Amino acid sequence: MSIESTIITNHTKPGCQPKCGNMTVPYPFGIGIGAGCSINRKFDIRCDTSSDPPIAYLNTGNIEVLDISTSQIRVKNTFTGSCYEQNGELASQKTMRIDTGVPFFTLSDKDNRLTLVGCDDLALASGLSLYEGRDFNIGCITSCSRSVDASNGTCSGIGCCQAAIPKGLMTFWGTVTSMLNHTKVWSFNPCGYAFLGEHEKFTFRGASDLTDPNFVSRIVKDVPIVIDWAIGNQSCSEVKNSTAYSCKEHSLCIDSESGRGGYRCICEEGYDGNPYLTPGCQDNDECTKNPCDGICKNTAGGFQCSCPKGYFGDGQKGRGCQKERDLPVLKLSLGLGLGLLSLLVSFSWIYFGIKRRKILKLREKFFKQNGGMLLKQQTSSNLNKVFTIEELKKATNNFAKDRILGVGGNGIVYKGILPDQRIVAIKKSKQLEQNQIEEFINEVVILTQINHRNVVKLLGCCLETEVPLLVYEYISHGTLHYHIHTNGGMPWLSWQNRLRIAVESADAFSYLHYAASTPILHRDIKSANILLDDYYTAKIADFGASRLRPFDQADMSSLIPGTLGYLDPEGIQMGLSDKSDVYSFGVVLAELLTGREAIDLTLPNKEKSLAAYFKVSVKENRLFQILHNKVLKEGSLEQLNAIGELVVRCLNTKGEERPTMKEVATELEGFTKYSSRTWAHHDQENNQLQMGEMISEQEDLYSVLMYTSTNYDTSSSDQQSTEISTKREENPLFND
Repeated sequence: MSIESTIITNHTKPGCQPKCGNMTVPYPFGIGIGAGCSINRKFDIRCDTSSDPPIAYLNTGNIEVLDISTSQIRVKNTFTGSCYEQNGELASQKTMRIDTGVPFFTLSDKDNRLTLVGCDDLALASGLSLYEGRDFNIGCITSCSRSVDASNGTCSGIGCCQAAIPKGLMTFWGTVTSMLNHTKVWSFNPCGYAFLGEHEKFTFRGASDLTDPNFVSRIVKDVPIVIDWAIGNQSCSEVKNSTAYSCKEHSLCIDSESGRGGYRCICEEGYDGNPYLTPGCQDNDECTKNPCDGICKNTAGGFQCSCPKGYFGDGQKGRGCQKERDLPVLKLSLGLGLGLLSLLVSFSWIYFGIKRRKILKLREKFFKQNGGMLLKQQTSSNLNKVFTIEELKKATNNFAKDRILGVGGNGIVYKGILPDQRIVAIKKSKQLEQNQIEEFINEVVILTQINHRNVVKLLGCCLETEVPLLVYEYISHGTLHYHIHTNGGMPWLSWQNRLRIAVESADAFSYLHYAASTPILHRDIKSANILLDDYYTAKIADFGASRLRPFDQADMSSLIPGTLGYLDPEGIQMGLSDKSDVYSFGVVLAELLTGREAIDLTLPNKEKSLAAYFKVSVKENRLFQILHNKVLKEGSLEQLNAIGELVVRCLNTKGEERPTMKEVATELEGFTKYSSRTWAHHDQENNQLQMGEMISEQEDLYSVLMYTSTNYDTSSSDQQSTEISTKREENPLFND
């Protein structure tokens, strides 16, 4: 039985109430607010006896506790949803907020999923990850034109979808919106509902769930929310020798897996009891379970088996005891056994020799499978090295978890130190399909030929493993996103530095589109993919979604690459192009100007999408009301007017009316030569911007609502990594 599922049995602090209704409340938890029955007041359980049966609540909040185990609490669920009239008018809406109230009570990323049920809906959720120390946004979208399209037990986007959550969440906020207000599906699905809960307890029932009036009450009753708990925020090694250490005699300390520190205690094998209460765990009498064929003697934490007089053997269950007259037979058996053992050793030596040859052949197979021969034919001196797997294992300490820099939709990135002491970033890519090998090798060759000071350089690769490994230069100062949005912006991020970074980035993207030997579309431009080196120079990263040519409609996959808030709405329908990169870069420029997130679910509906809100603000002559204070104070009137107009053109709904990346780079370079007079020196009526056509806010909101590859899929996350270094924001190379 796993630690997570083991229930702590009837061990309550002396003199304290053991149960609230039918639920046992074991120490370190305790019933009564401030009653001293718990390890500290954060673990107090409020028992409401006015209900029949009584209801347990976590501390002084309103989270109803259903069960407490050695590592988790299961609590009663809640939900968010929207219902519509037949004409599309909103009939009712409910948002969802979950707050454990305690940093060391975090929502389980392994057991919980955000689930959405409906036929014309989008679930959006946000919160703060204590593990990574930053806000997150996730979402998923559902659609279906007929109720019969929704299949029982399948939650893949038709009537039902699910999205994983990151580690270390204490708060979670969610809402449900609709693209067409259910006008096309109202007859069989007037409402859409979303909830966070234990995914193994929920099974989608297809069409019946779309019309079931009792759906919400069923979810609240049958699908709990799982909360991971721990003691404090220090690891076992940090707290073990201090007075705060809570594990008593004959217990073991287990580090919390929530990703934000803390520990738990369990009894050693052979011991039972409450590991948090004096005198600690007590010895089990294993002999009561008859574990021996001979004589059983109980020992501290275990037992010993022996044979009675006149018998020999170890007395262990299954091996038993034999009479002494059977000794010759035993000697013969021992002789045969030793002979067989010698043969086994010989065969093992042969086996491991064959296995080693198989490993070498397998590496050779992977090398050919991943296009190694094609790479040898096409590579040039620009590719510094084709690394061996031994070299990269040594550089990453055998791909140790503490060397992980980040995890994205296209792979895991490790920090490596080469023998010459160069620090590199090593990316383990996703599995390649066989028909993608030639394209992958072509892209590697093209990327090695990129020679631009503002593009992260590819140094080499390794093709001896099942998935290719790429070796890049290491960039030390993290992402532009981190510097823009941490505490309202880093002190060094002046208007001149913002404009310089915009110029450097645009110049790099223009180079990729026009100056590279084969045009390269990035397809995932965002502030998190613009890194900053030691001198805060912009470096473009993450070419995992890049292509050497535009994607036409025939090439489109079911999941469009990109990131929520940056996706080109036209590209979602027609296929991504060079103008899709321009749209995404326009969102980055808007971030630099305003200091706002591309998507912020905490804001009113009209402000959630930065792209839509920026265009509406410019159209209504409110540009200066949304600019960041530092930009407003340091930028000149001419610069801000001109760059605001450029951003609106980049965000045009029609791709053909957007400028090219080369034109964007040229205009941004020109802005650095504008007058230094600030906007404050002019009358406000002269500051009004007269921009082009009014662009529908709804069209841009469509791009915000589209579900893309940023949904933290730990069914795919679980394939890639379970422990991500908290240094991700320091250098999340190719971070999604």
